[in-house]
Amino acid sequence: MSPQGTVFKYKLDFLYQQTLLYLMTLVLYAGIRGSFVEGTFTFVFHDPLVAIIFFFFLMALGTLLLNLWRGRTLSVGKDRIVFHARHRERVITLDDIEWIHIGRERLVQTAGRFQQVLIKTKGRRWAYRIRVGRYERQRELVAEMERMAERVPSRPARRVRAQ
Repeated sequence: MSPQGTVFKYKLDFLYQQTLLYLMTLVLYAGIRGSFVEGTFTFVFHDPLVAIIFFFFLMALGTLLLNLWRGRTLSVGKDRIVFHARHRERVITLDDIEWIHIGRERLVQTAGRFQQVLIKTKGRRWAYRIRVGRYERQRELVAEMERMAERVPSRPARRVRAQ
């Protein structure tokens, strides 16, 4: 544990996989559409489908590079949570937290008991949402959040609207 707390990096494995998949699709399709002429092989780049696949590859590569450049991390310490990006840092201290809720997202159908952590602070209207699956070492992150949630109130019960 560092002086600022346990650091969790933002996961980029899906972006790596997506970029590689588009690159492999581009090479395979351009290679299949290519032709042998007098012992030399030429790729076909004038096909509109190659242009579309190339566009998707560039978008995936741009998204990956942007997320690498941002360098997002989440630090959980004894009395604070720090959202860190390249040009911005948000610090939430234990004194600022109204309540913490660890649970599922109602509209998302993914496996796992702990999908998100909601942190409501005193000076902000909306709660911070930490999607646990987007960070490395998910179980450790949930354990750190549960440790912190023991020291603050839990989320108030939801009110049922009368119809």
